[in-house]
Amino acid sequence: MKNVLLVGAGKIGAMITELLVNSGDYHVTVADHSVAALAGVRQHERVATLQLDVTDKEAVLGALNGRSAVLSAVPFAFTIYVAEGAVEAGVHYFDLTEDVATTRRVKALAKDAACVLMPQCGLAPGFISIAANDLAQRFDTLDEVRLRVGALTEHPTNRLKYDLTWSIDGLVHEYLAECDAVVDGKPSRVQPLEGYETLTLDETDYEAFNTSGGVGTLGDTLADRVRNLNYKTIRYPGHCAIMKRLIGDLGLDEATLTEILGYALPRTSQDVVLIFVSVTGEIGGELRQESYAKKVYSRVDEAGRRWSAIQITTASAICAVLDLVAEGRLPERGFLRQEDVDFGDFLANRFGGNYA
Repeated sequence: MKNVLLVGAGKIGAMITELLVNSGDYHVTVADHSVAALAGVRQHERVATLQLDVTDKEAVLGALNGRSAVLSAVPFAFTIYVAEGAVEAGVHYFDLTEDVATTRRVKALAKDAACVLMPQCGLAPGFISIAANDLAQRFDTLDEVRLRVGALTEHPTNRLKYDLTWSIDGLVHEYLAECDAVVDGKPSRVQPLEGYETLTLDETDYEAFNTSGGVGTLGDTLADRVRNLNYKTIRYPGHCAIMKRLIGDLGLDEATLTEILGYALPRTSQDVVLIFVSVTGEIGGELRQESYAKKVYSRVDEAGRRWSAIQITTASAICAVLDLVAEGRLPERGFLRQEDVDFGDFLANRFGGNYA
């Protein structure tokens, strides 16, 4: 039985707990600063709860004592405290952050670490890089790598054509922070909400535009091989124009936009996750394009609980890489990138199989 600490008792934390406990191989201690959040944690003989302030270094080290790994599902501004504690305690660390600056700090911590530090273990960044890298390795030369992901309500009714399916803090941050890309062969930063394009999947029209964080470390990994590489978020048509009006024309800052959208947008568990990767380059001297496309829908389990598609995909990804490290299929120390994960190993994993 592997004893792990999960920091964050929100929606994604609930799905992580569900997956790990149902596997029969993990005992999960769920930690959170909120007593109310902990009260909602599933009761099970292999689940414990702990009130924890992650900014309290000694408390974090105490919580990590006796654990084989820690999974951070807290907002990006707090996950670095968990990473620092993991390094000091020698405990494997996995997180879901999309924040580029946080990932760089985690990478620096990993330089002399005796444990694994693996950030960006969700959907995007996360699985999207595993799928894209698998396609890219089939090419002799690379021209363009396009990564596209959307977490959308199945039944949009408002003018934004969007309901909240995940963290409002993460959503707003990715709309405001600069975005990593490779442009004309050079690692670059591009602006969020730019790079507008339209696409059609399964006879439904969508739009896509730059957002921060989704590239993960893949841009650095492929920078010397690819001419253009970028990540864009998929939305229903019309969403981008409204967001640009709120941010560009009205000048709403991150805190104000978070407050307004958090209040005004409904939450939903009836969602669909769209994943689309396209790679163009040469194979055997011939110009080729290879693509990967997937839709994942929300599900109702045997107990009648609905799990959203974003919960399923995000939690499955971090649980899969935790499993792969525990099984010895990945290195057991230092900084791990998502593209270090074999695509076949990921899909064959009991948690990664939710993408299959």
